[in-house]
Order: sequence, then structure tokens, then C-alpha cells
Amino acid sequence: MTVLLVTAPQGREGDAILELEWALEKVRVKGTDWHGVLLAETPLSMGEALERLKNFETQAIQRVIPLMELVPARREEIFKAALGIAGERLRGTFAVRAKVRGNKKLSAREIERELGALIVDELSAKVDLTNPDFLVVVEVLGKKAGVSVLKSGEILKFEVHE
Repeated sequence: MTVLLVTAPQGREGDAILELEWALEKVRVKGTDWHGVLLAETPLSMGEALERLKNFETQAIQRVIPLMELVPARREEIFKAALGIAGERLRGTFAVRAKVRGNKKLSAREIERELGALIVDELSAKVDLTNPDFLVVVEVLGKKAGVSVLKSGEILKFEVHE
């Protein structure tokens, strides 16, 4: 099961859901409490889902970020998940990118700094903030957090004209 965090322009979420259904065929898409933010679940592998979306001509999908693990939005849970995934996938330099929505207890900047230091300490990985081989992505949505370790081509960005 692949989980994707998908962003769309505010008010175009319905179009983005249709596009996800056309591109991926088998997919369940849920809205979130945040305008323009959707969660999609598909039985396709991450690679297959990204390949289909990459080759799809979108009008409403802005970004697609695969989420490898969903955990409770607590610092220790996020760090444990990120370290586990990084231990398996991280080969080369990295940067941590966090986005926090709807959670006053967490700060994106603190997560980036603390998690980055932890990965350096635990895995002896090298940080490269300008051109990393991998991004450690933390997407907090209220009480849940999505965590991934992704190569640059595994985050899709599209030009959407509103």
C-alpha cells in the first residue's frame, strides 16, 4: 500500500481527486482538514504510482509526496520512524524537510534541526542542505505525521495554472 500526500490549489481538490483516479485507477483519496491537501492510498508500488503520475498531464495536482510511514505526531515517534527508514534507504548526503500543519506542539525548524543531528549521530550520514542525495521528509497533519526518505525524483512537482 502506497500513501501519497497530494497538494492542489485551494478549491481545485475535486479536480485533483479525479486526476488521481484517472492516473492511478485503483486509489482511495481523502480530503484533510487543510485546504488543498489530500491523502491518497493505492495498492500500486511507490515507483509505479510515481511513474503513472509523472506521465500524466495534470491540471490540478501541484505536488506528490510519498509517505512511507504514518505515525502519531509526537517527536519520538517521528524520529524513530525516520531513523528506521533512513537506516534502510539513506545512501549519500541528506537534508531534512518538515512541514507542520495543525499542531502547535511541533515546530518544523526544530524537527529539521534535531532529526538532522540525530541522523548524523546515529548513521554517520553527511548533511547537504543545497543539493542532497536524499530528503528526509516529515509532513505533520494534526495528530498524524507522514515520514519518508526520498531521492530527488521521488517528489513530484507540477506547474498548475490557477
